[in-house]
Amino acid sequence: MLLDQERCYRAVASRDARFDGHFITAVRTTGIYCRPSCPAVTPKRHNVEFLPTAGAAQQRGYRACRRCQPDAVPGSPDWNLRADLAARAMRLIADGVVEREGVPGLAARLGYSERHLNRVLTAELGAGPLALARAHRAHTARLLIETTPLGMADIAFAAGFASVRQFNDTVREVYGVPPTTLRTEAGRRRGAAPAVAGTLVLRLPYRPPFDADGLLAFFAARAIEGVESVEGTTYRRTLRLPHGAATVALDLVPTPRNGHVVATLRLADPRDLGPAVARLRRLLDLDADPVAVDAALGADPDLAPAVAAVPGIRLPGTVDGVETALRAVLGQQVSVAAARTAASRLAAALGERLPAGLAGDGPDLLFPTPEAIAERGAEVLTGPQRRIATVVGLAGAVADGSLVLDPGCDPAELRTTLCALPGVGPWTAGYLAMRLLGDPDELLATDLGVRRGAAALGLPSDLAGLTARAAGWAPWRSYAATHLWRAMPAATSNGRTS
Repeated sequence: MLLDQERCYRAVASRDARFDGHFITAVRTTGIYCRPSCPAVTPKRHNVEFLPTAGAAQQRGYRACRRCQPDAVPGSPDWNLRADLAARAMRLIADGVVEREGVPGLAARLGYSERHLNRVLTAELGAGPLALARAHRAHTARLLIETTPLGMADIAFAAGFASVRQFNDTVREVYGVPPTTLRTEAGRRRGAAPAVAGTLVLRLPYRPPFDADGLLAFFAARAIEGVESVEGTTYRRTLRLPHGAATVALDLVPTPRNGHVVATLRLADPRDLGPAVARLRRLLDLDADPVAVDAALGADPDLAPAVAAVPGIRLPGTVDGVETALRAVLGQQVSVAAARTAASRLAAALGERLPAGLAGDGPDLLFPTPEAIAERGAEVLTGPQRRIATVVGLAGAVADGSLVLDPGCDPAELRTTLCALPGVGPWTAGYLAMRLLGDPDELLATDLGVRRGAAALGLPSDLAGLTARAAGWAPWRSYAATHLWRAMPAATSNGRTS
């Protein structure tokens, strides 16, 4: 990934927080790497180099600044804007695939050899998959050290390290101090309140502005009984993670606090912390660059009022691609309320209840597995037989491995594979690319809600006219579609905006 070194230095000199997460500032004289907005004295230009990832900085022997904590920033929006091999690999590394399946598993998921994958990532990101995964493990370890009372040995294995010694060495190399010092420093920042066993309270950073109200309204309208709930400004739901179940409460206050969302997690297995954080960030689109999005869409005079009314709009993502795909098919050609009712019935019949200690006083039902739906979905679902067959067929394709729905999918291949399934059309494929992959440039121009929203704003509402007008919104047409959905007259709302 080529970086404009002079532009990067200007961002560092101005301590511009909008660039946090876009690149890393590595200072040769101190051996430390920082976020661009680090409050320390700005280093001289000839003493710094700019790198695309923390993994690249660590590969070169730099350690993380404990003052600005460069790993506690929003991620790069490039991983959604780009759909190439490097971006797909980064999404899977953040989801913990290397810790679970190793580099061979990562390469197999992406459809390339280990050698080619290593070559591409080193050329594009300055580090290979092992170094990038090591940076991810170090970040997960720091979160566990600072937010839980777990012993260091337990943290080492939960974060994905092969041994306690490897964990200690990595933390010392990355943060410059032993793990116990990180815990002591976190205790001072936190005050007298100790970390609570079984509960992790995390701050998930984002780039402002942030349309929290829009996300809350989206989740509230579609919440599956027992799986999700929205109360006030808090969204709660259950999670099915690689090693076990979990629950989360996300505090989405209308006026977000200090550039972060507060997440309260309960995990059955601490090894799932890294994947949980990655999936929650994707759910809320926290790595987006809203300033760039709003500037591009606001340049259209007819779209500008909608952008000004809702700055920092986000694409609602997903914590489970299979769940979202099945819900999208259930919602085809019906209202949002009808789709929600059908999904709630399916979950009540085939979902699994959580232990009381894990659920707390929130949702306690896991959305059904694709295996359960493939086996018994036809008995439980009601409605048109064609839609039931589509839901069961989609679940069966996931269950037998012929369809993979994870953030490392190639967007073009995902659309082709989905459209080959009976009953799944281009709209559903595009909608899933938007929510599962975070594709920022999917207009869904055939969607009735998008076209009615366009008409309400004075934009062309016919397919050809809207498509032509939207060419100027690239590469942010998914965000434009979200604005058009918001502008749609309420009385015309339908299930294709689910």
